[in-house]
Amino acid sequence: MIRLAAPVLGEESLTLMVTWTDWYLTGRYLMEGGDAVKAAMGLMGYTMWLIPSLFAAIAIGATAIIARRVGEADFRSAQHTANQAIMLGMFFAIGITALTVWHGVDFVEAMHLKGQAASYAHEYLWIIVPVIPLIMLEQVGAACLRGAGDTVTGLVAKLVVVIVNVAVSLTLVVGLFGVEPIGWQGIALGTAIGHACGGTILLTALIYGRYGLKLNWGMLRPQTDILRRLLKVGLPGGFDVATLLFSNLIFVAVINSLGTAAAAAHGLAVQIEACAYLPANAFHVAAATLTGQFLGAGLPARAQRGALLCIGSSVVVISFTALAMYFGGSDLAAWFTGQPDGATTIQVARLLKVIAWALPSLSIVMVTTGALRGAGDTIWPLLITMAGFFLIRIPLAIFFSMETIELPYGQISIRGMGWGVAGAWIAMAIDLFIRSGLVLWRFFLGTWKKKQI
Repeated sequence: MIRLAAPVLGEESLTLMVTWTDWYLTGRYLMEGGDAVKAAMGLMGYTMWLIPSLFAAIAIGATAIIARRVGEADFRSAQHTANQAIMLGMFFAIGITALTVWHGVDFVEAMHLKGQAASYAHEYLWIIVPVIPLIMLEQVGAACLRGAGDTVTGLVAKLVVVIVNVAVSLTLVVGLFGVEPIGWQGIALGTAIGHACGGTILLTALIYGRYGLKLNWGMLRPQTDILRRLLKVGLPGGFDVATLLFSNLIFVAVINSLGTAAAAAHGLAVQIEACAYLPANAFHVAAATLTGQFLGAGLPARAQRGALLCIGSSVVVISFTALAMYFGGSDLAAWFTGQPDGATTIQVARLLKVIAWALPSLSIVMVTTGALRGAGDTIWPLLITMAGFFLIRIPLAIFFSMETIELPYGQISIRGMGWGVAGAWIAMAIDLFIRSGLVLWRFFLGTWKKKQI
């Protein structure tokens, strides 16, 4: 578990450093942009989570199938699966790039970002568009290698992403080495160039071969049986991630409608809360690989023990993170904003106190879902995610955050609680409490042990 989780934890920590560097530069060096630039950074933070996640169906399917084939010692089938996953990912990347070009402006408008904040978001988006195929290679390539047991290559690629991102962004925003500072666009360029380097590293690793996986031109031709299996296993998990993304975007739109100040506080609080995702996602990957490989080897009891070890370890680690956010949230926010007594800093600290109570539940949801996905049981996590967001989080967020709620049909309105962005975060916490119970119920039911993929 540690061998699998530690490199992923390092990789996720480096990913967070990219976003934190961007937020630090935004808060400290682009102060003339006020809440508008912070609101744009908040939406672009979600966007840089959204784009990689659009390849989740392929990544989830590839990890589960390759892990199972490696457990069965069928290494040639594992290599075929990796090649087909990369080929399918490239088709997806081309389509997503085209959609972003045609509808990027519509996306920002749909997120209720207005005025200068929307202009900042548009600039950032156009700079990111050309590297979407390389972001795909980062995600799908690393997922294939993780299924085979290689979590180090993804870590190395992410380290390069961070170094390049920080170096380029600092140079272009601050104006190091005599370079003329270009402000906001420098942050976007640093992110784009960093991801371009990361994708290139994963592509190179697969061309030369790692852990028995190697790109082969003959294996890149579409093979219906492998593609069908990839999509059968991956699509429910991909829909799960898509539901998570779509629901979060609705959630963000609700918060953005509360005003630029609320959007700025939410965006920064989410990035600080992302600390909790680091151990949760690391143990998520470890749980998926362990369950997949042990089931492939015909050892369901060891698969369950491995998953439970991942779940318990994650809860312990994330509880310390929760304590840090509850008692140190104000200091964390002030480090980004440079304004200890500023309105954004105070609001962020309040939001972190709210979510700290629910972080152990977040850990349970993420790691248990990883174990189920690794076993190929992807339908129930999808249903649980949909129920949590559409029946709990979004309705409660609207009710708790708004003073008055206008119903879509007729001249009817109802009175909400009017708690603002804090109300939306209370709704998030309630959703996580309930979903953690549901995913544990599904796990202990044990039907995932009998899944055939």
